[in-house]
Amino acid sequence: MKTDGQRELKKQLYYRMLLLRRSEERIVANYHLREMRSPPHMYMGHEAVAAGVCAALRREDVIYPYYRSHGWYLAKGGDLNEMIAELHGRATGCSRGWGGSMHLIHIPSGVMGTTAIVSGNISHAAGAALAFRMKGLNAISVAIFGDGATEEGVFHETLNFAAVYKLPMIFVCENNIYATNTHIKDRQAQTDIFRRADGYGMPGMRIDGNDVLRVYDETGRAVERARIGDGPTLLEYMTYRYLEHCGVNEDLELGYRTEDEVRRWMSIDPVHTAEKFVSEQERKNMESEISAKLDEAFAFAKSSPWPETLIAEEAGA
Repeated sequence: MKTDGQRELKKQLYYRMLLLRRSEERIVANYHLREMRSPPHMYMGHEAVAAGVCAALRREDVIYPYYRSHGWYLAKGGDLNEMIAELHGRATGCSRGWGGSMHLIHIPSGVMGTTAIVSGNISHAAGAALAFRMKGLNAISVAIFGDGATEEGVFHETLNFAAVYKLPMIFVCENNIYATNTHIKDRQAQTDIFRRADGYGMPGMRIDGNDVLRVYDETGRAVERARIGDGPTLLEYMTYRYLEHCGVNEDLELGYRTEDEVRRWMSIDPVHTAEKFVSEQERKNMESEISAKLDEAFAFAKSSPWPETLIAEEAGA
């Protein structure tokens, strides 16, 4: 890659991660106002995965994320105003105010809908990949899930189906070690999730999910493999969530993880690590731009009608 092109890529990756982080920080800062009532699964700590994966995709490629959804929605190009409106339950939200944090959708950007059902999205992604194959389209589908989803039967069934038919898709596991509050060592006898690929005859690899350039590169290889007809790949990205499983608070009082463990992961924070990709002035400009976008998004959400109001207006009431 040429030096100028690589620098621009790094800037874009940093901007995506910064947008994800600042958006969630603003959600956390405002959640106590109780204007957002949808229970959120915060993405802070995972930013390099969504940013790196989505940067390796084309607009016509589609993603099927799970309930830790904000980062994926924004990284693929979802509308920020519509996401914040959705969290406020407003009719201008991406799901018209009825879906909330766990059910985001933005078809124009290829965000085909997030789901609260653990692993419920995985087979849907395979269905999209099969449709692309049958229609002769050069697009790919990405199934995104946490480590807990790999304990569901549909995960294994879909890996097998995708491998048999060499579907143009990628399986992306965000392994943050915990399924709710239970460590992976207490749930799985063999904790190398990427090795599940061996049994289905597809490549699988474990990657540092806090290294956004590595995420981008490895996803790019899997994308190319899928696009040329060589079938799916299982990518296990190691990462870590900073806040509680569901909600905007810390949860150290529960005792399932230690403060030292959280701080160790924060010391290799993906957003802070990538600050070296931009100059100080570029970073300040990005911060200012993102802050203005968030101001606009929250103002848009709070001034938008409730779903019932819009339904009545459309019905001519």
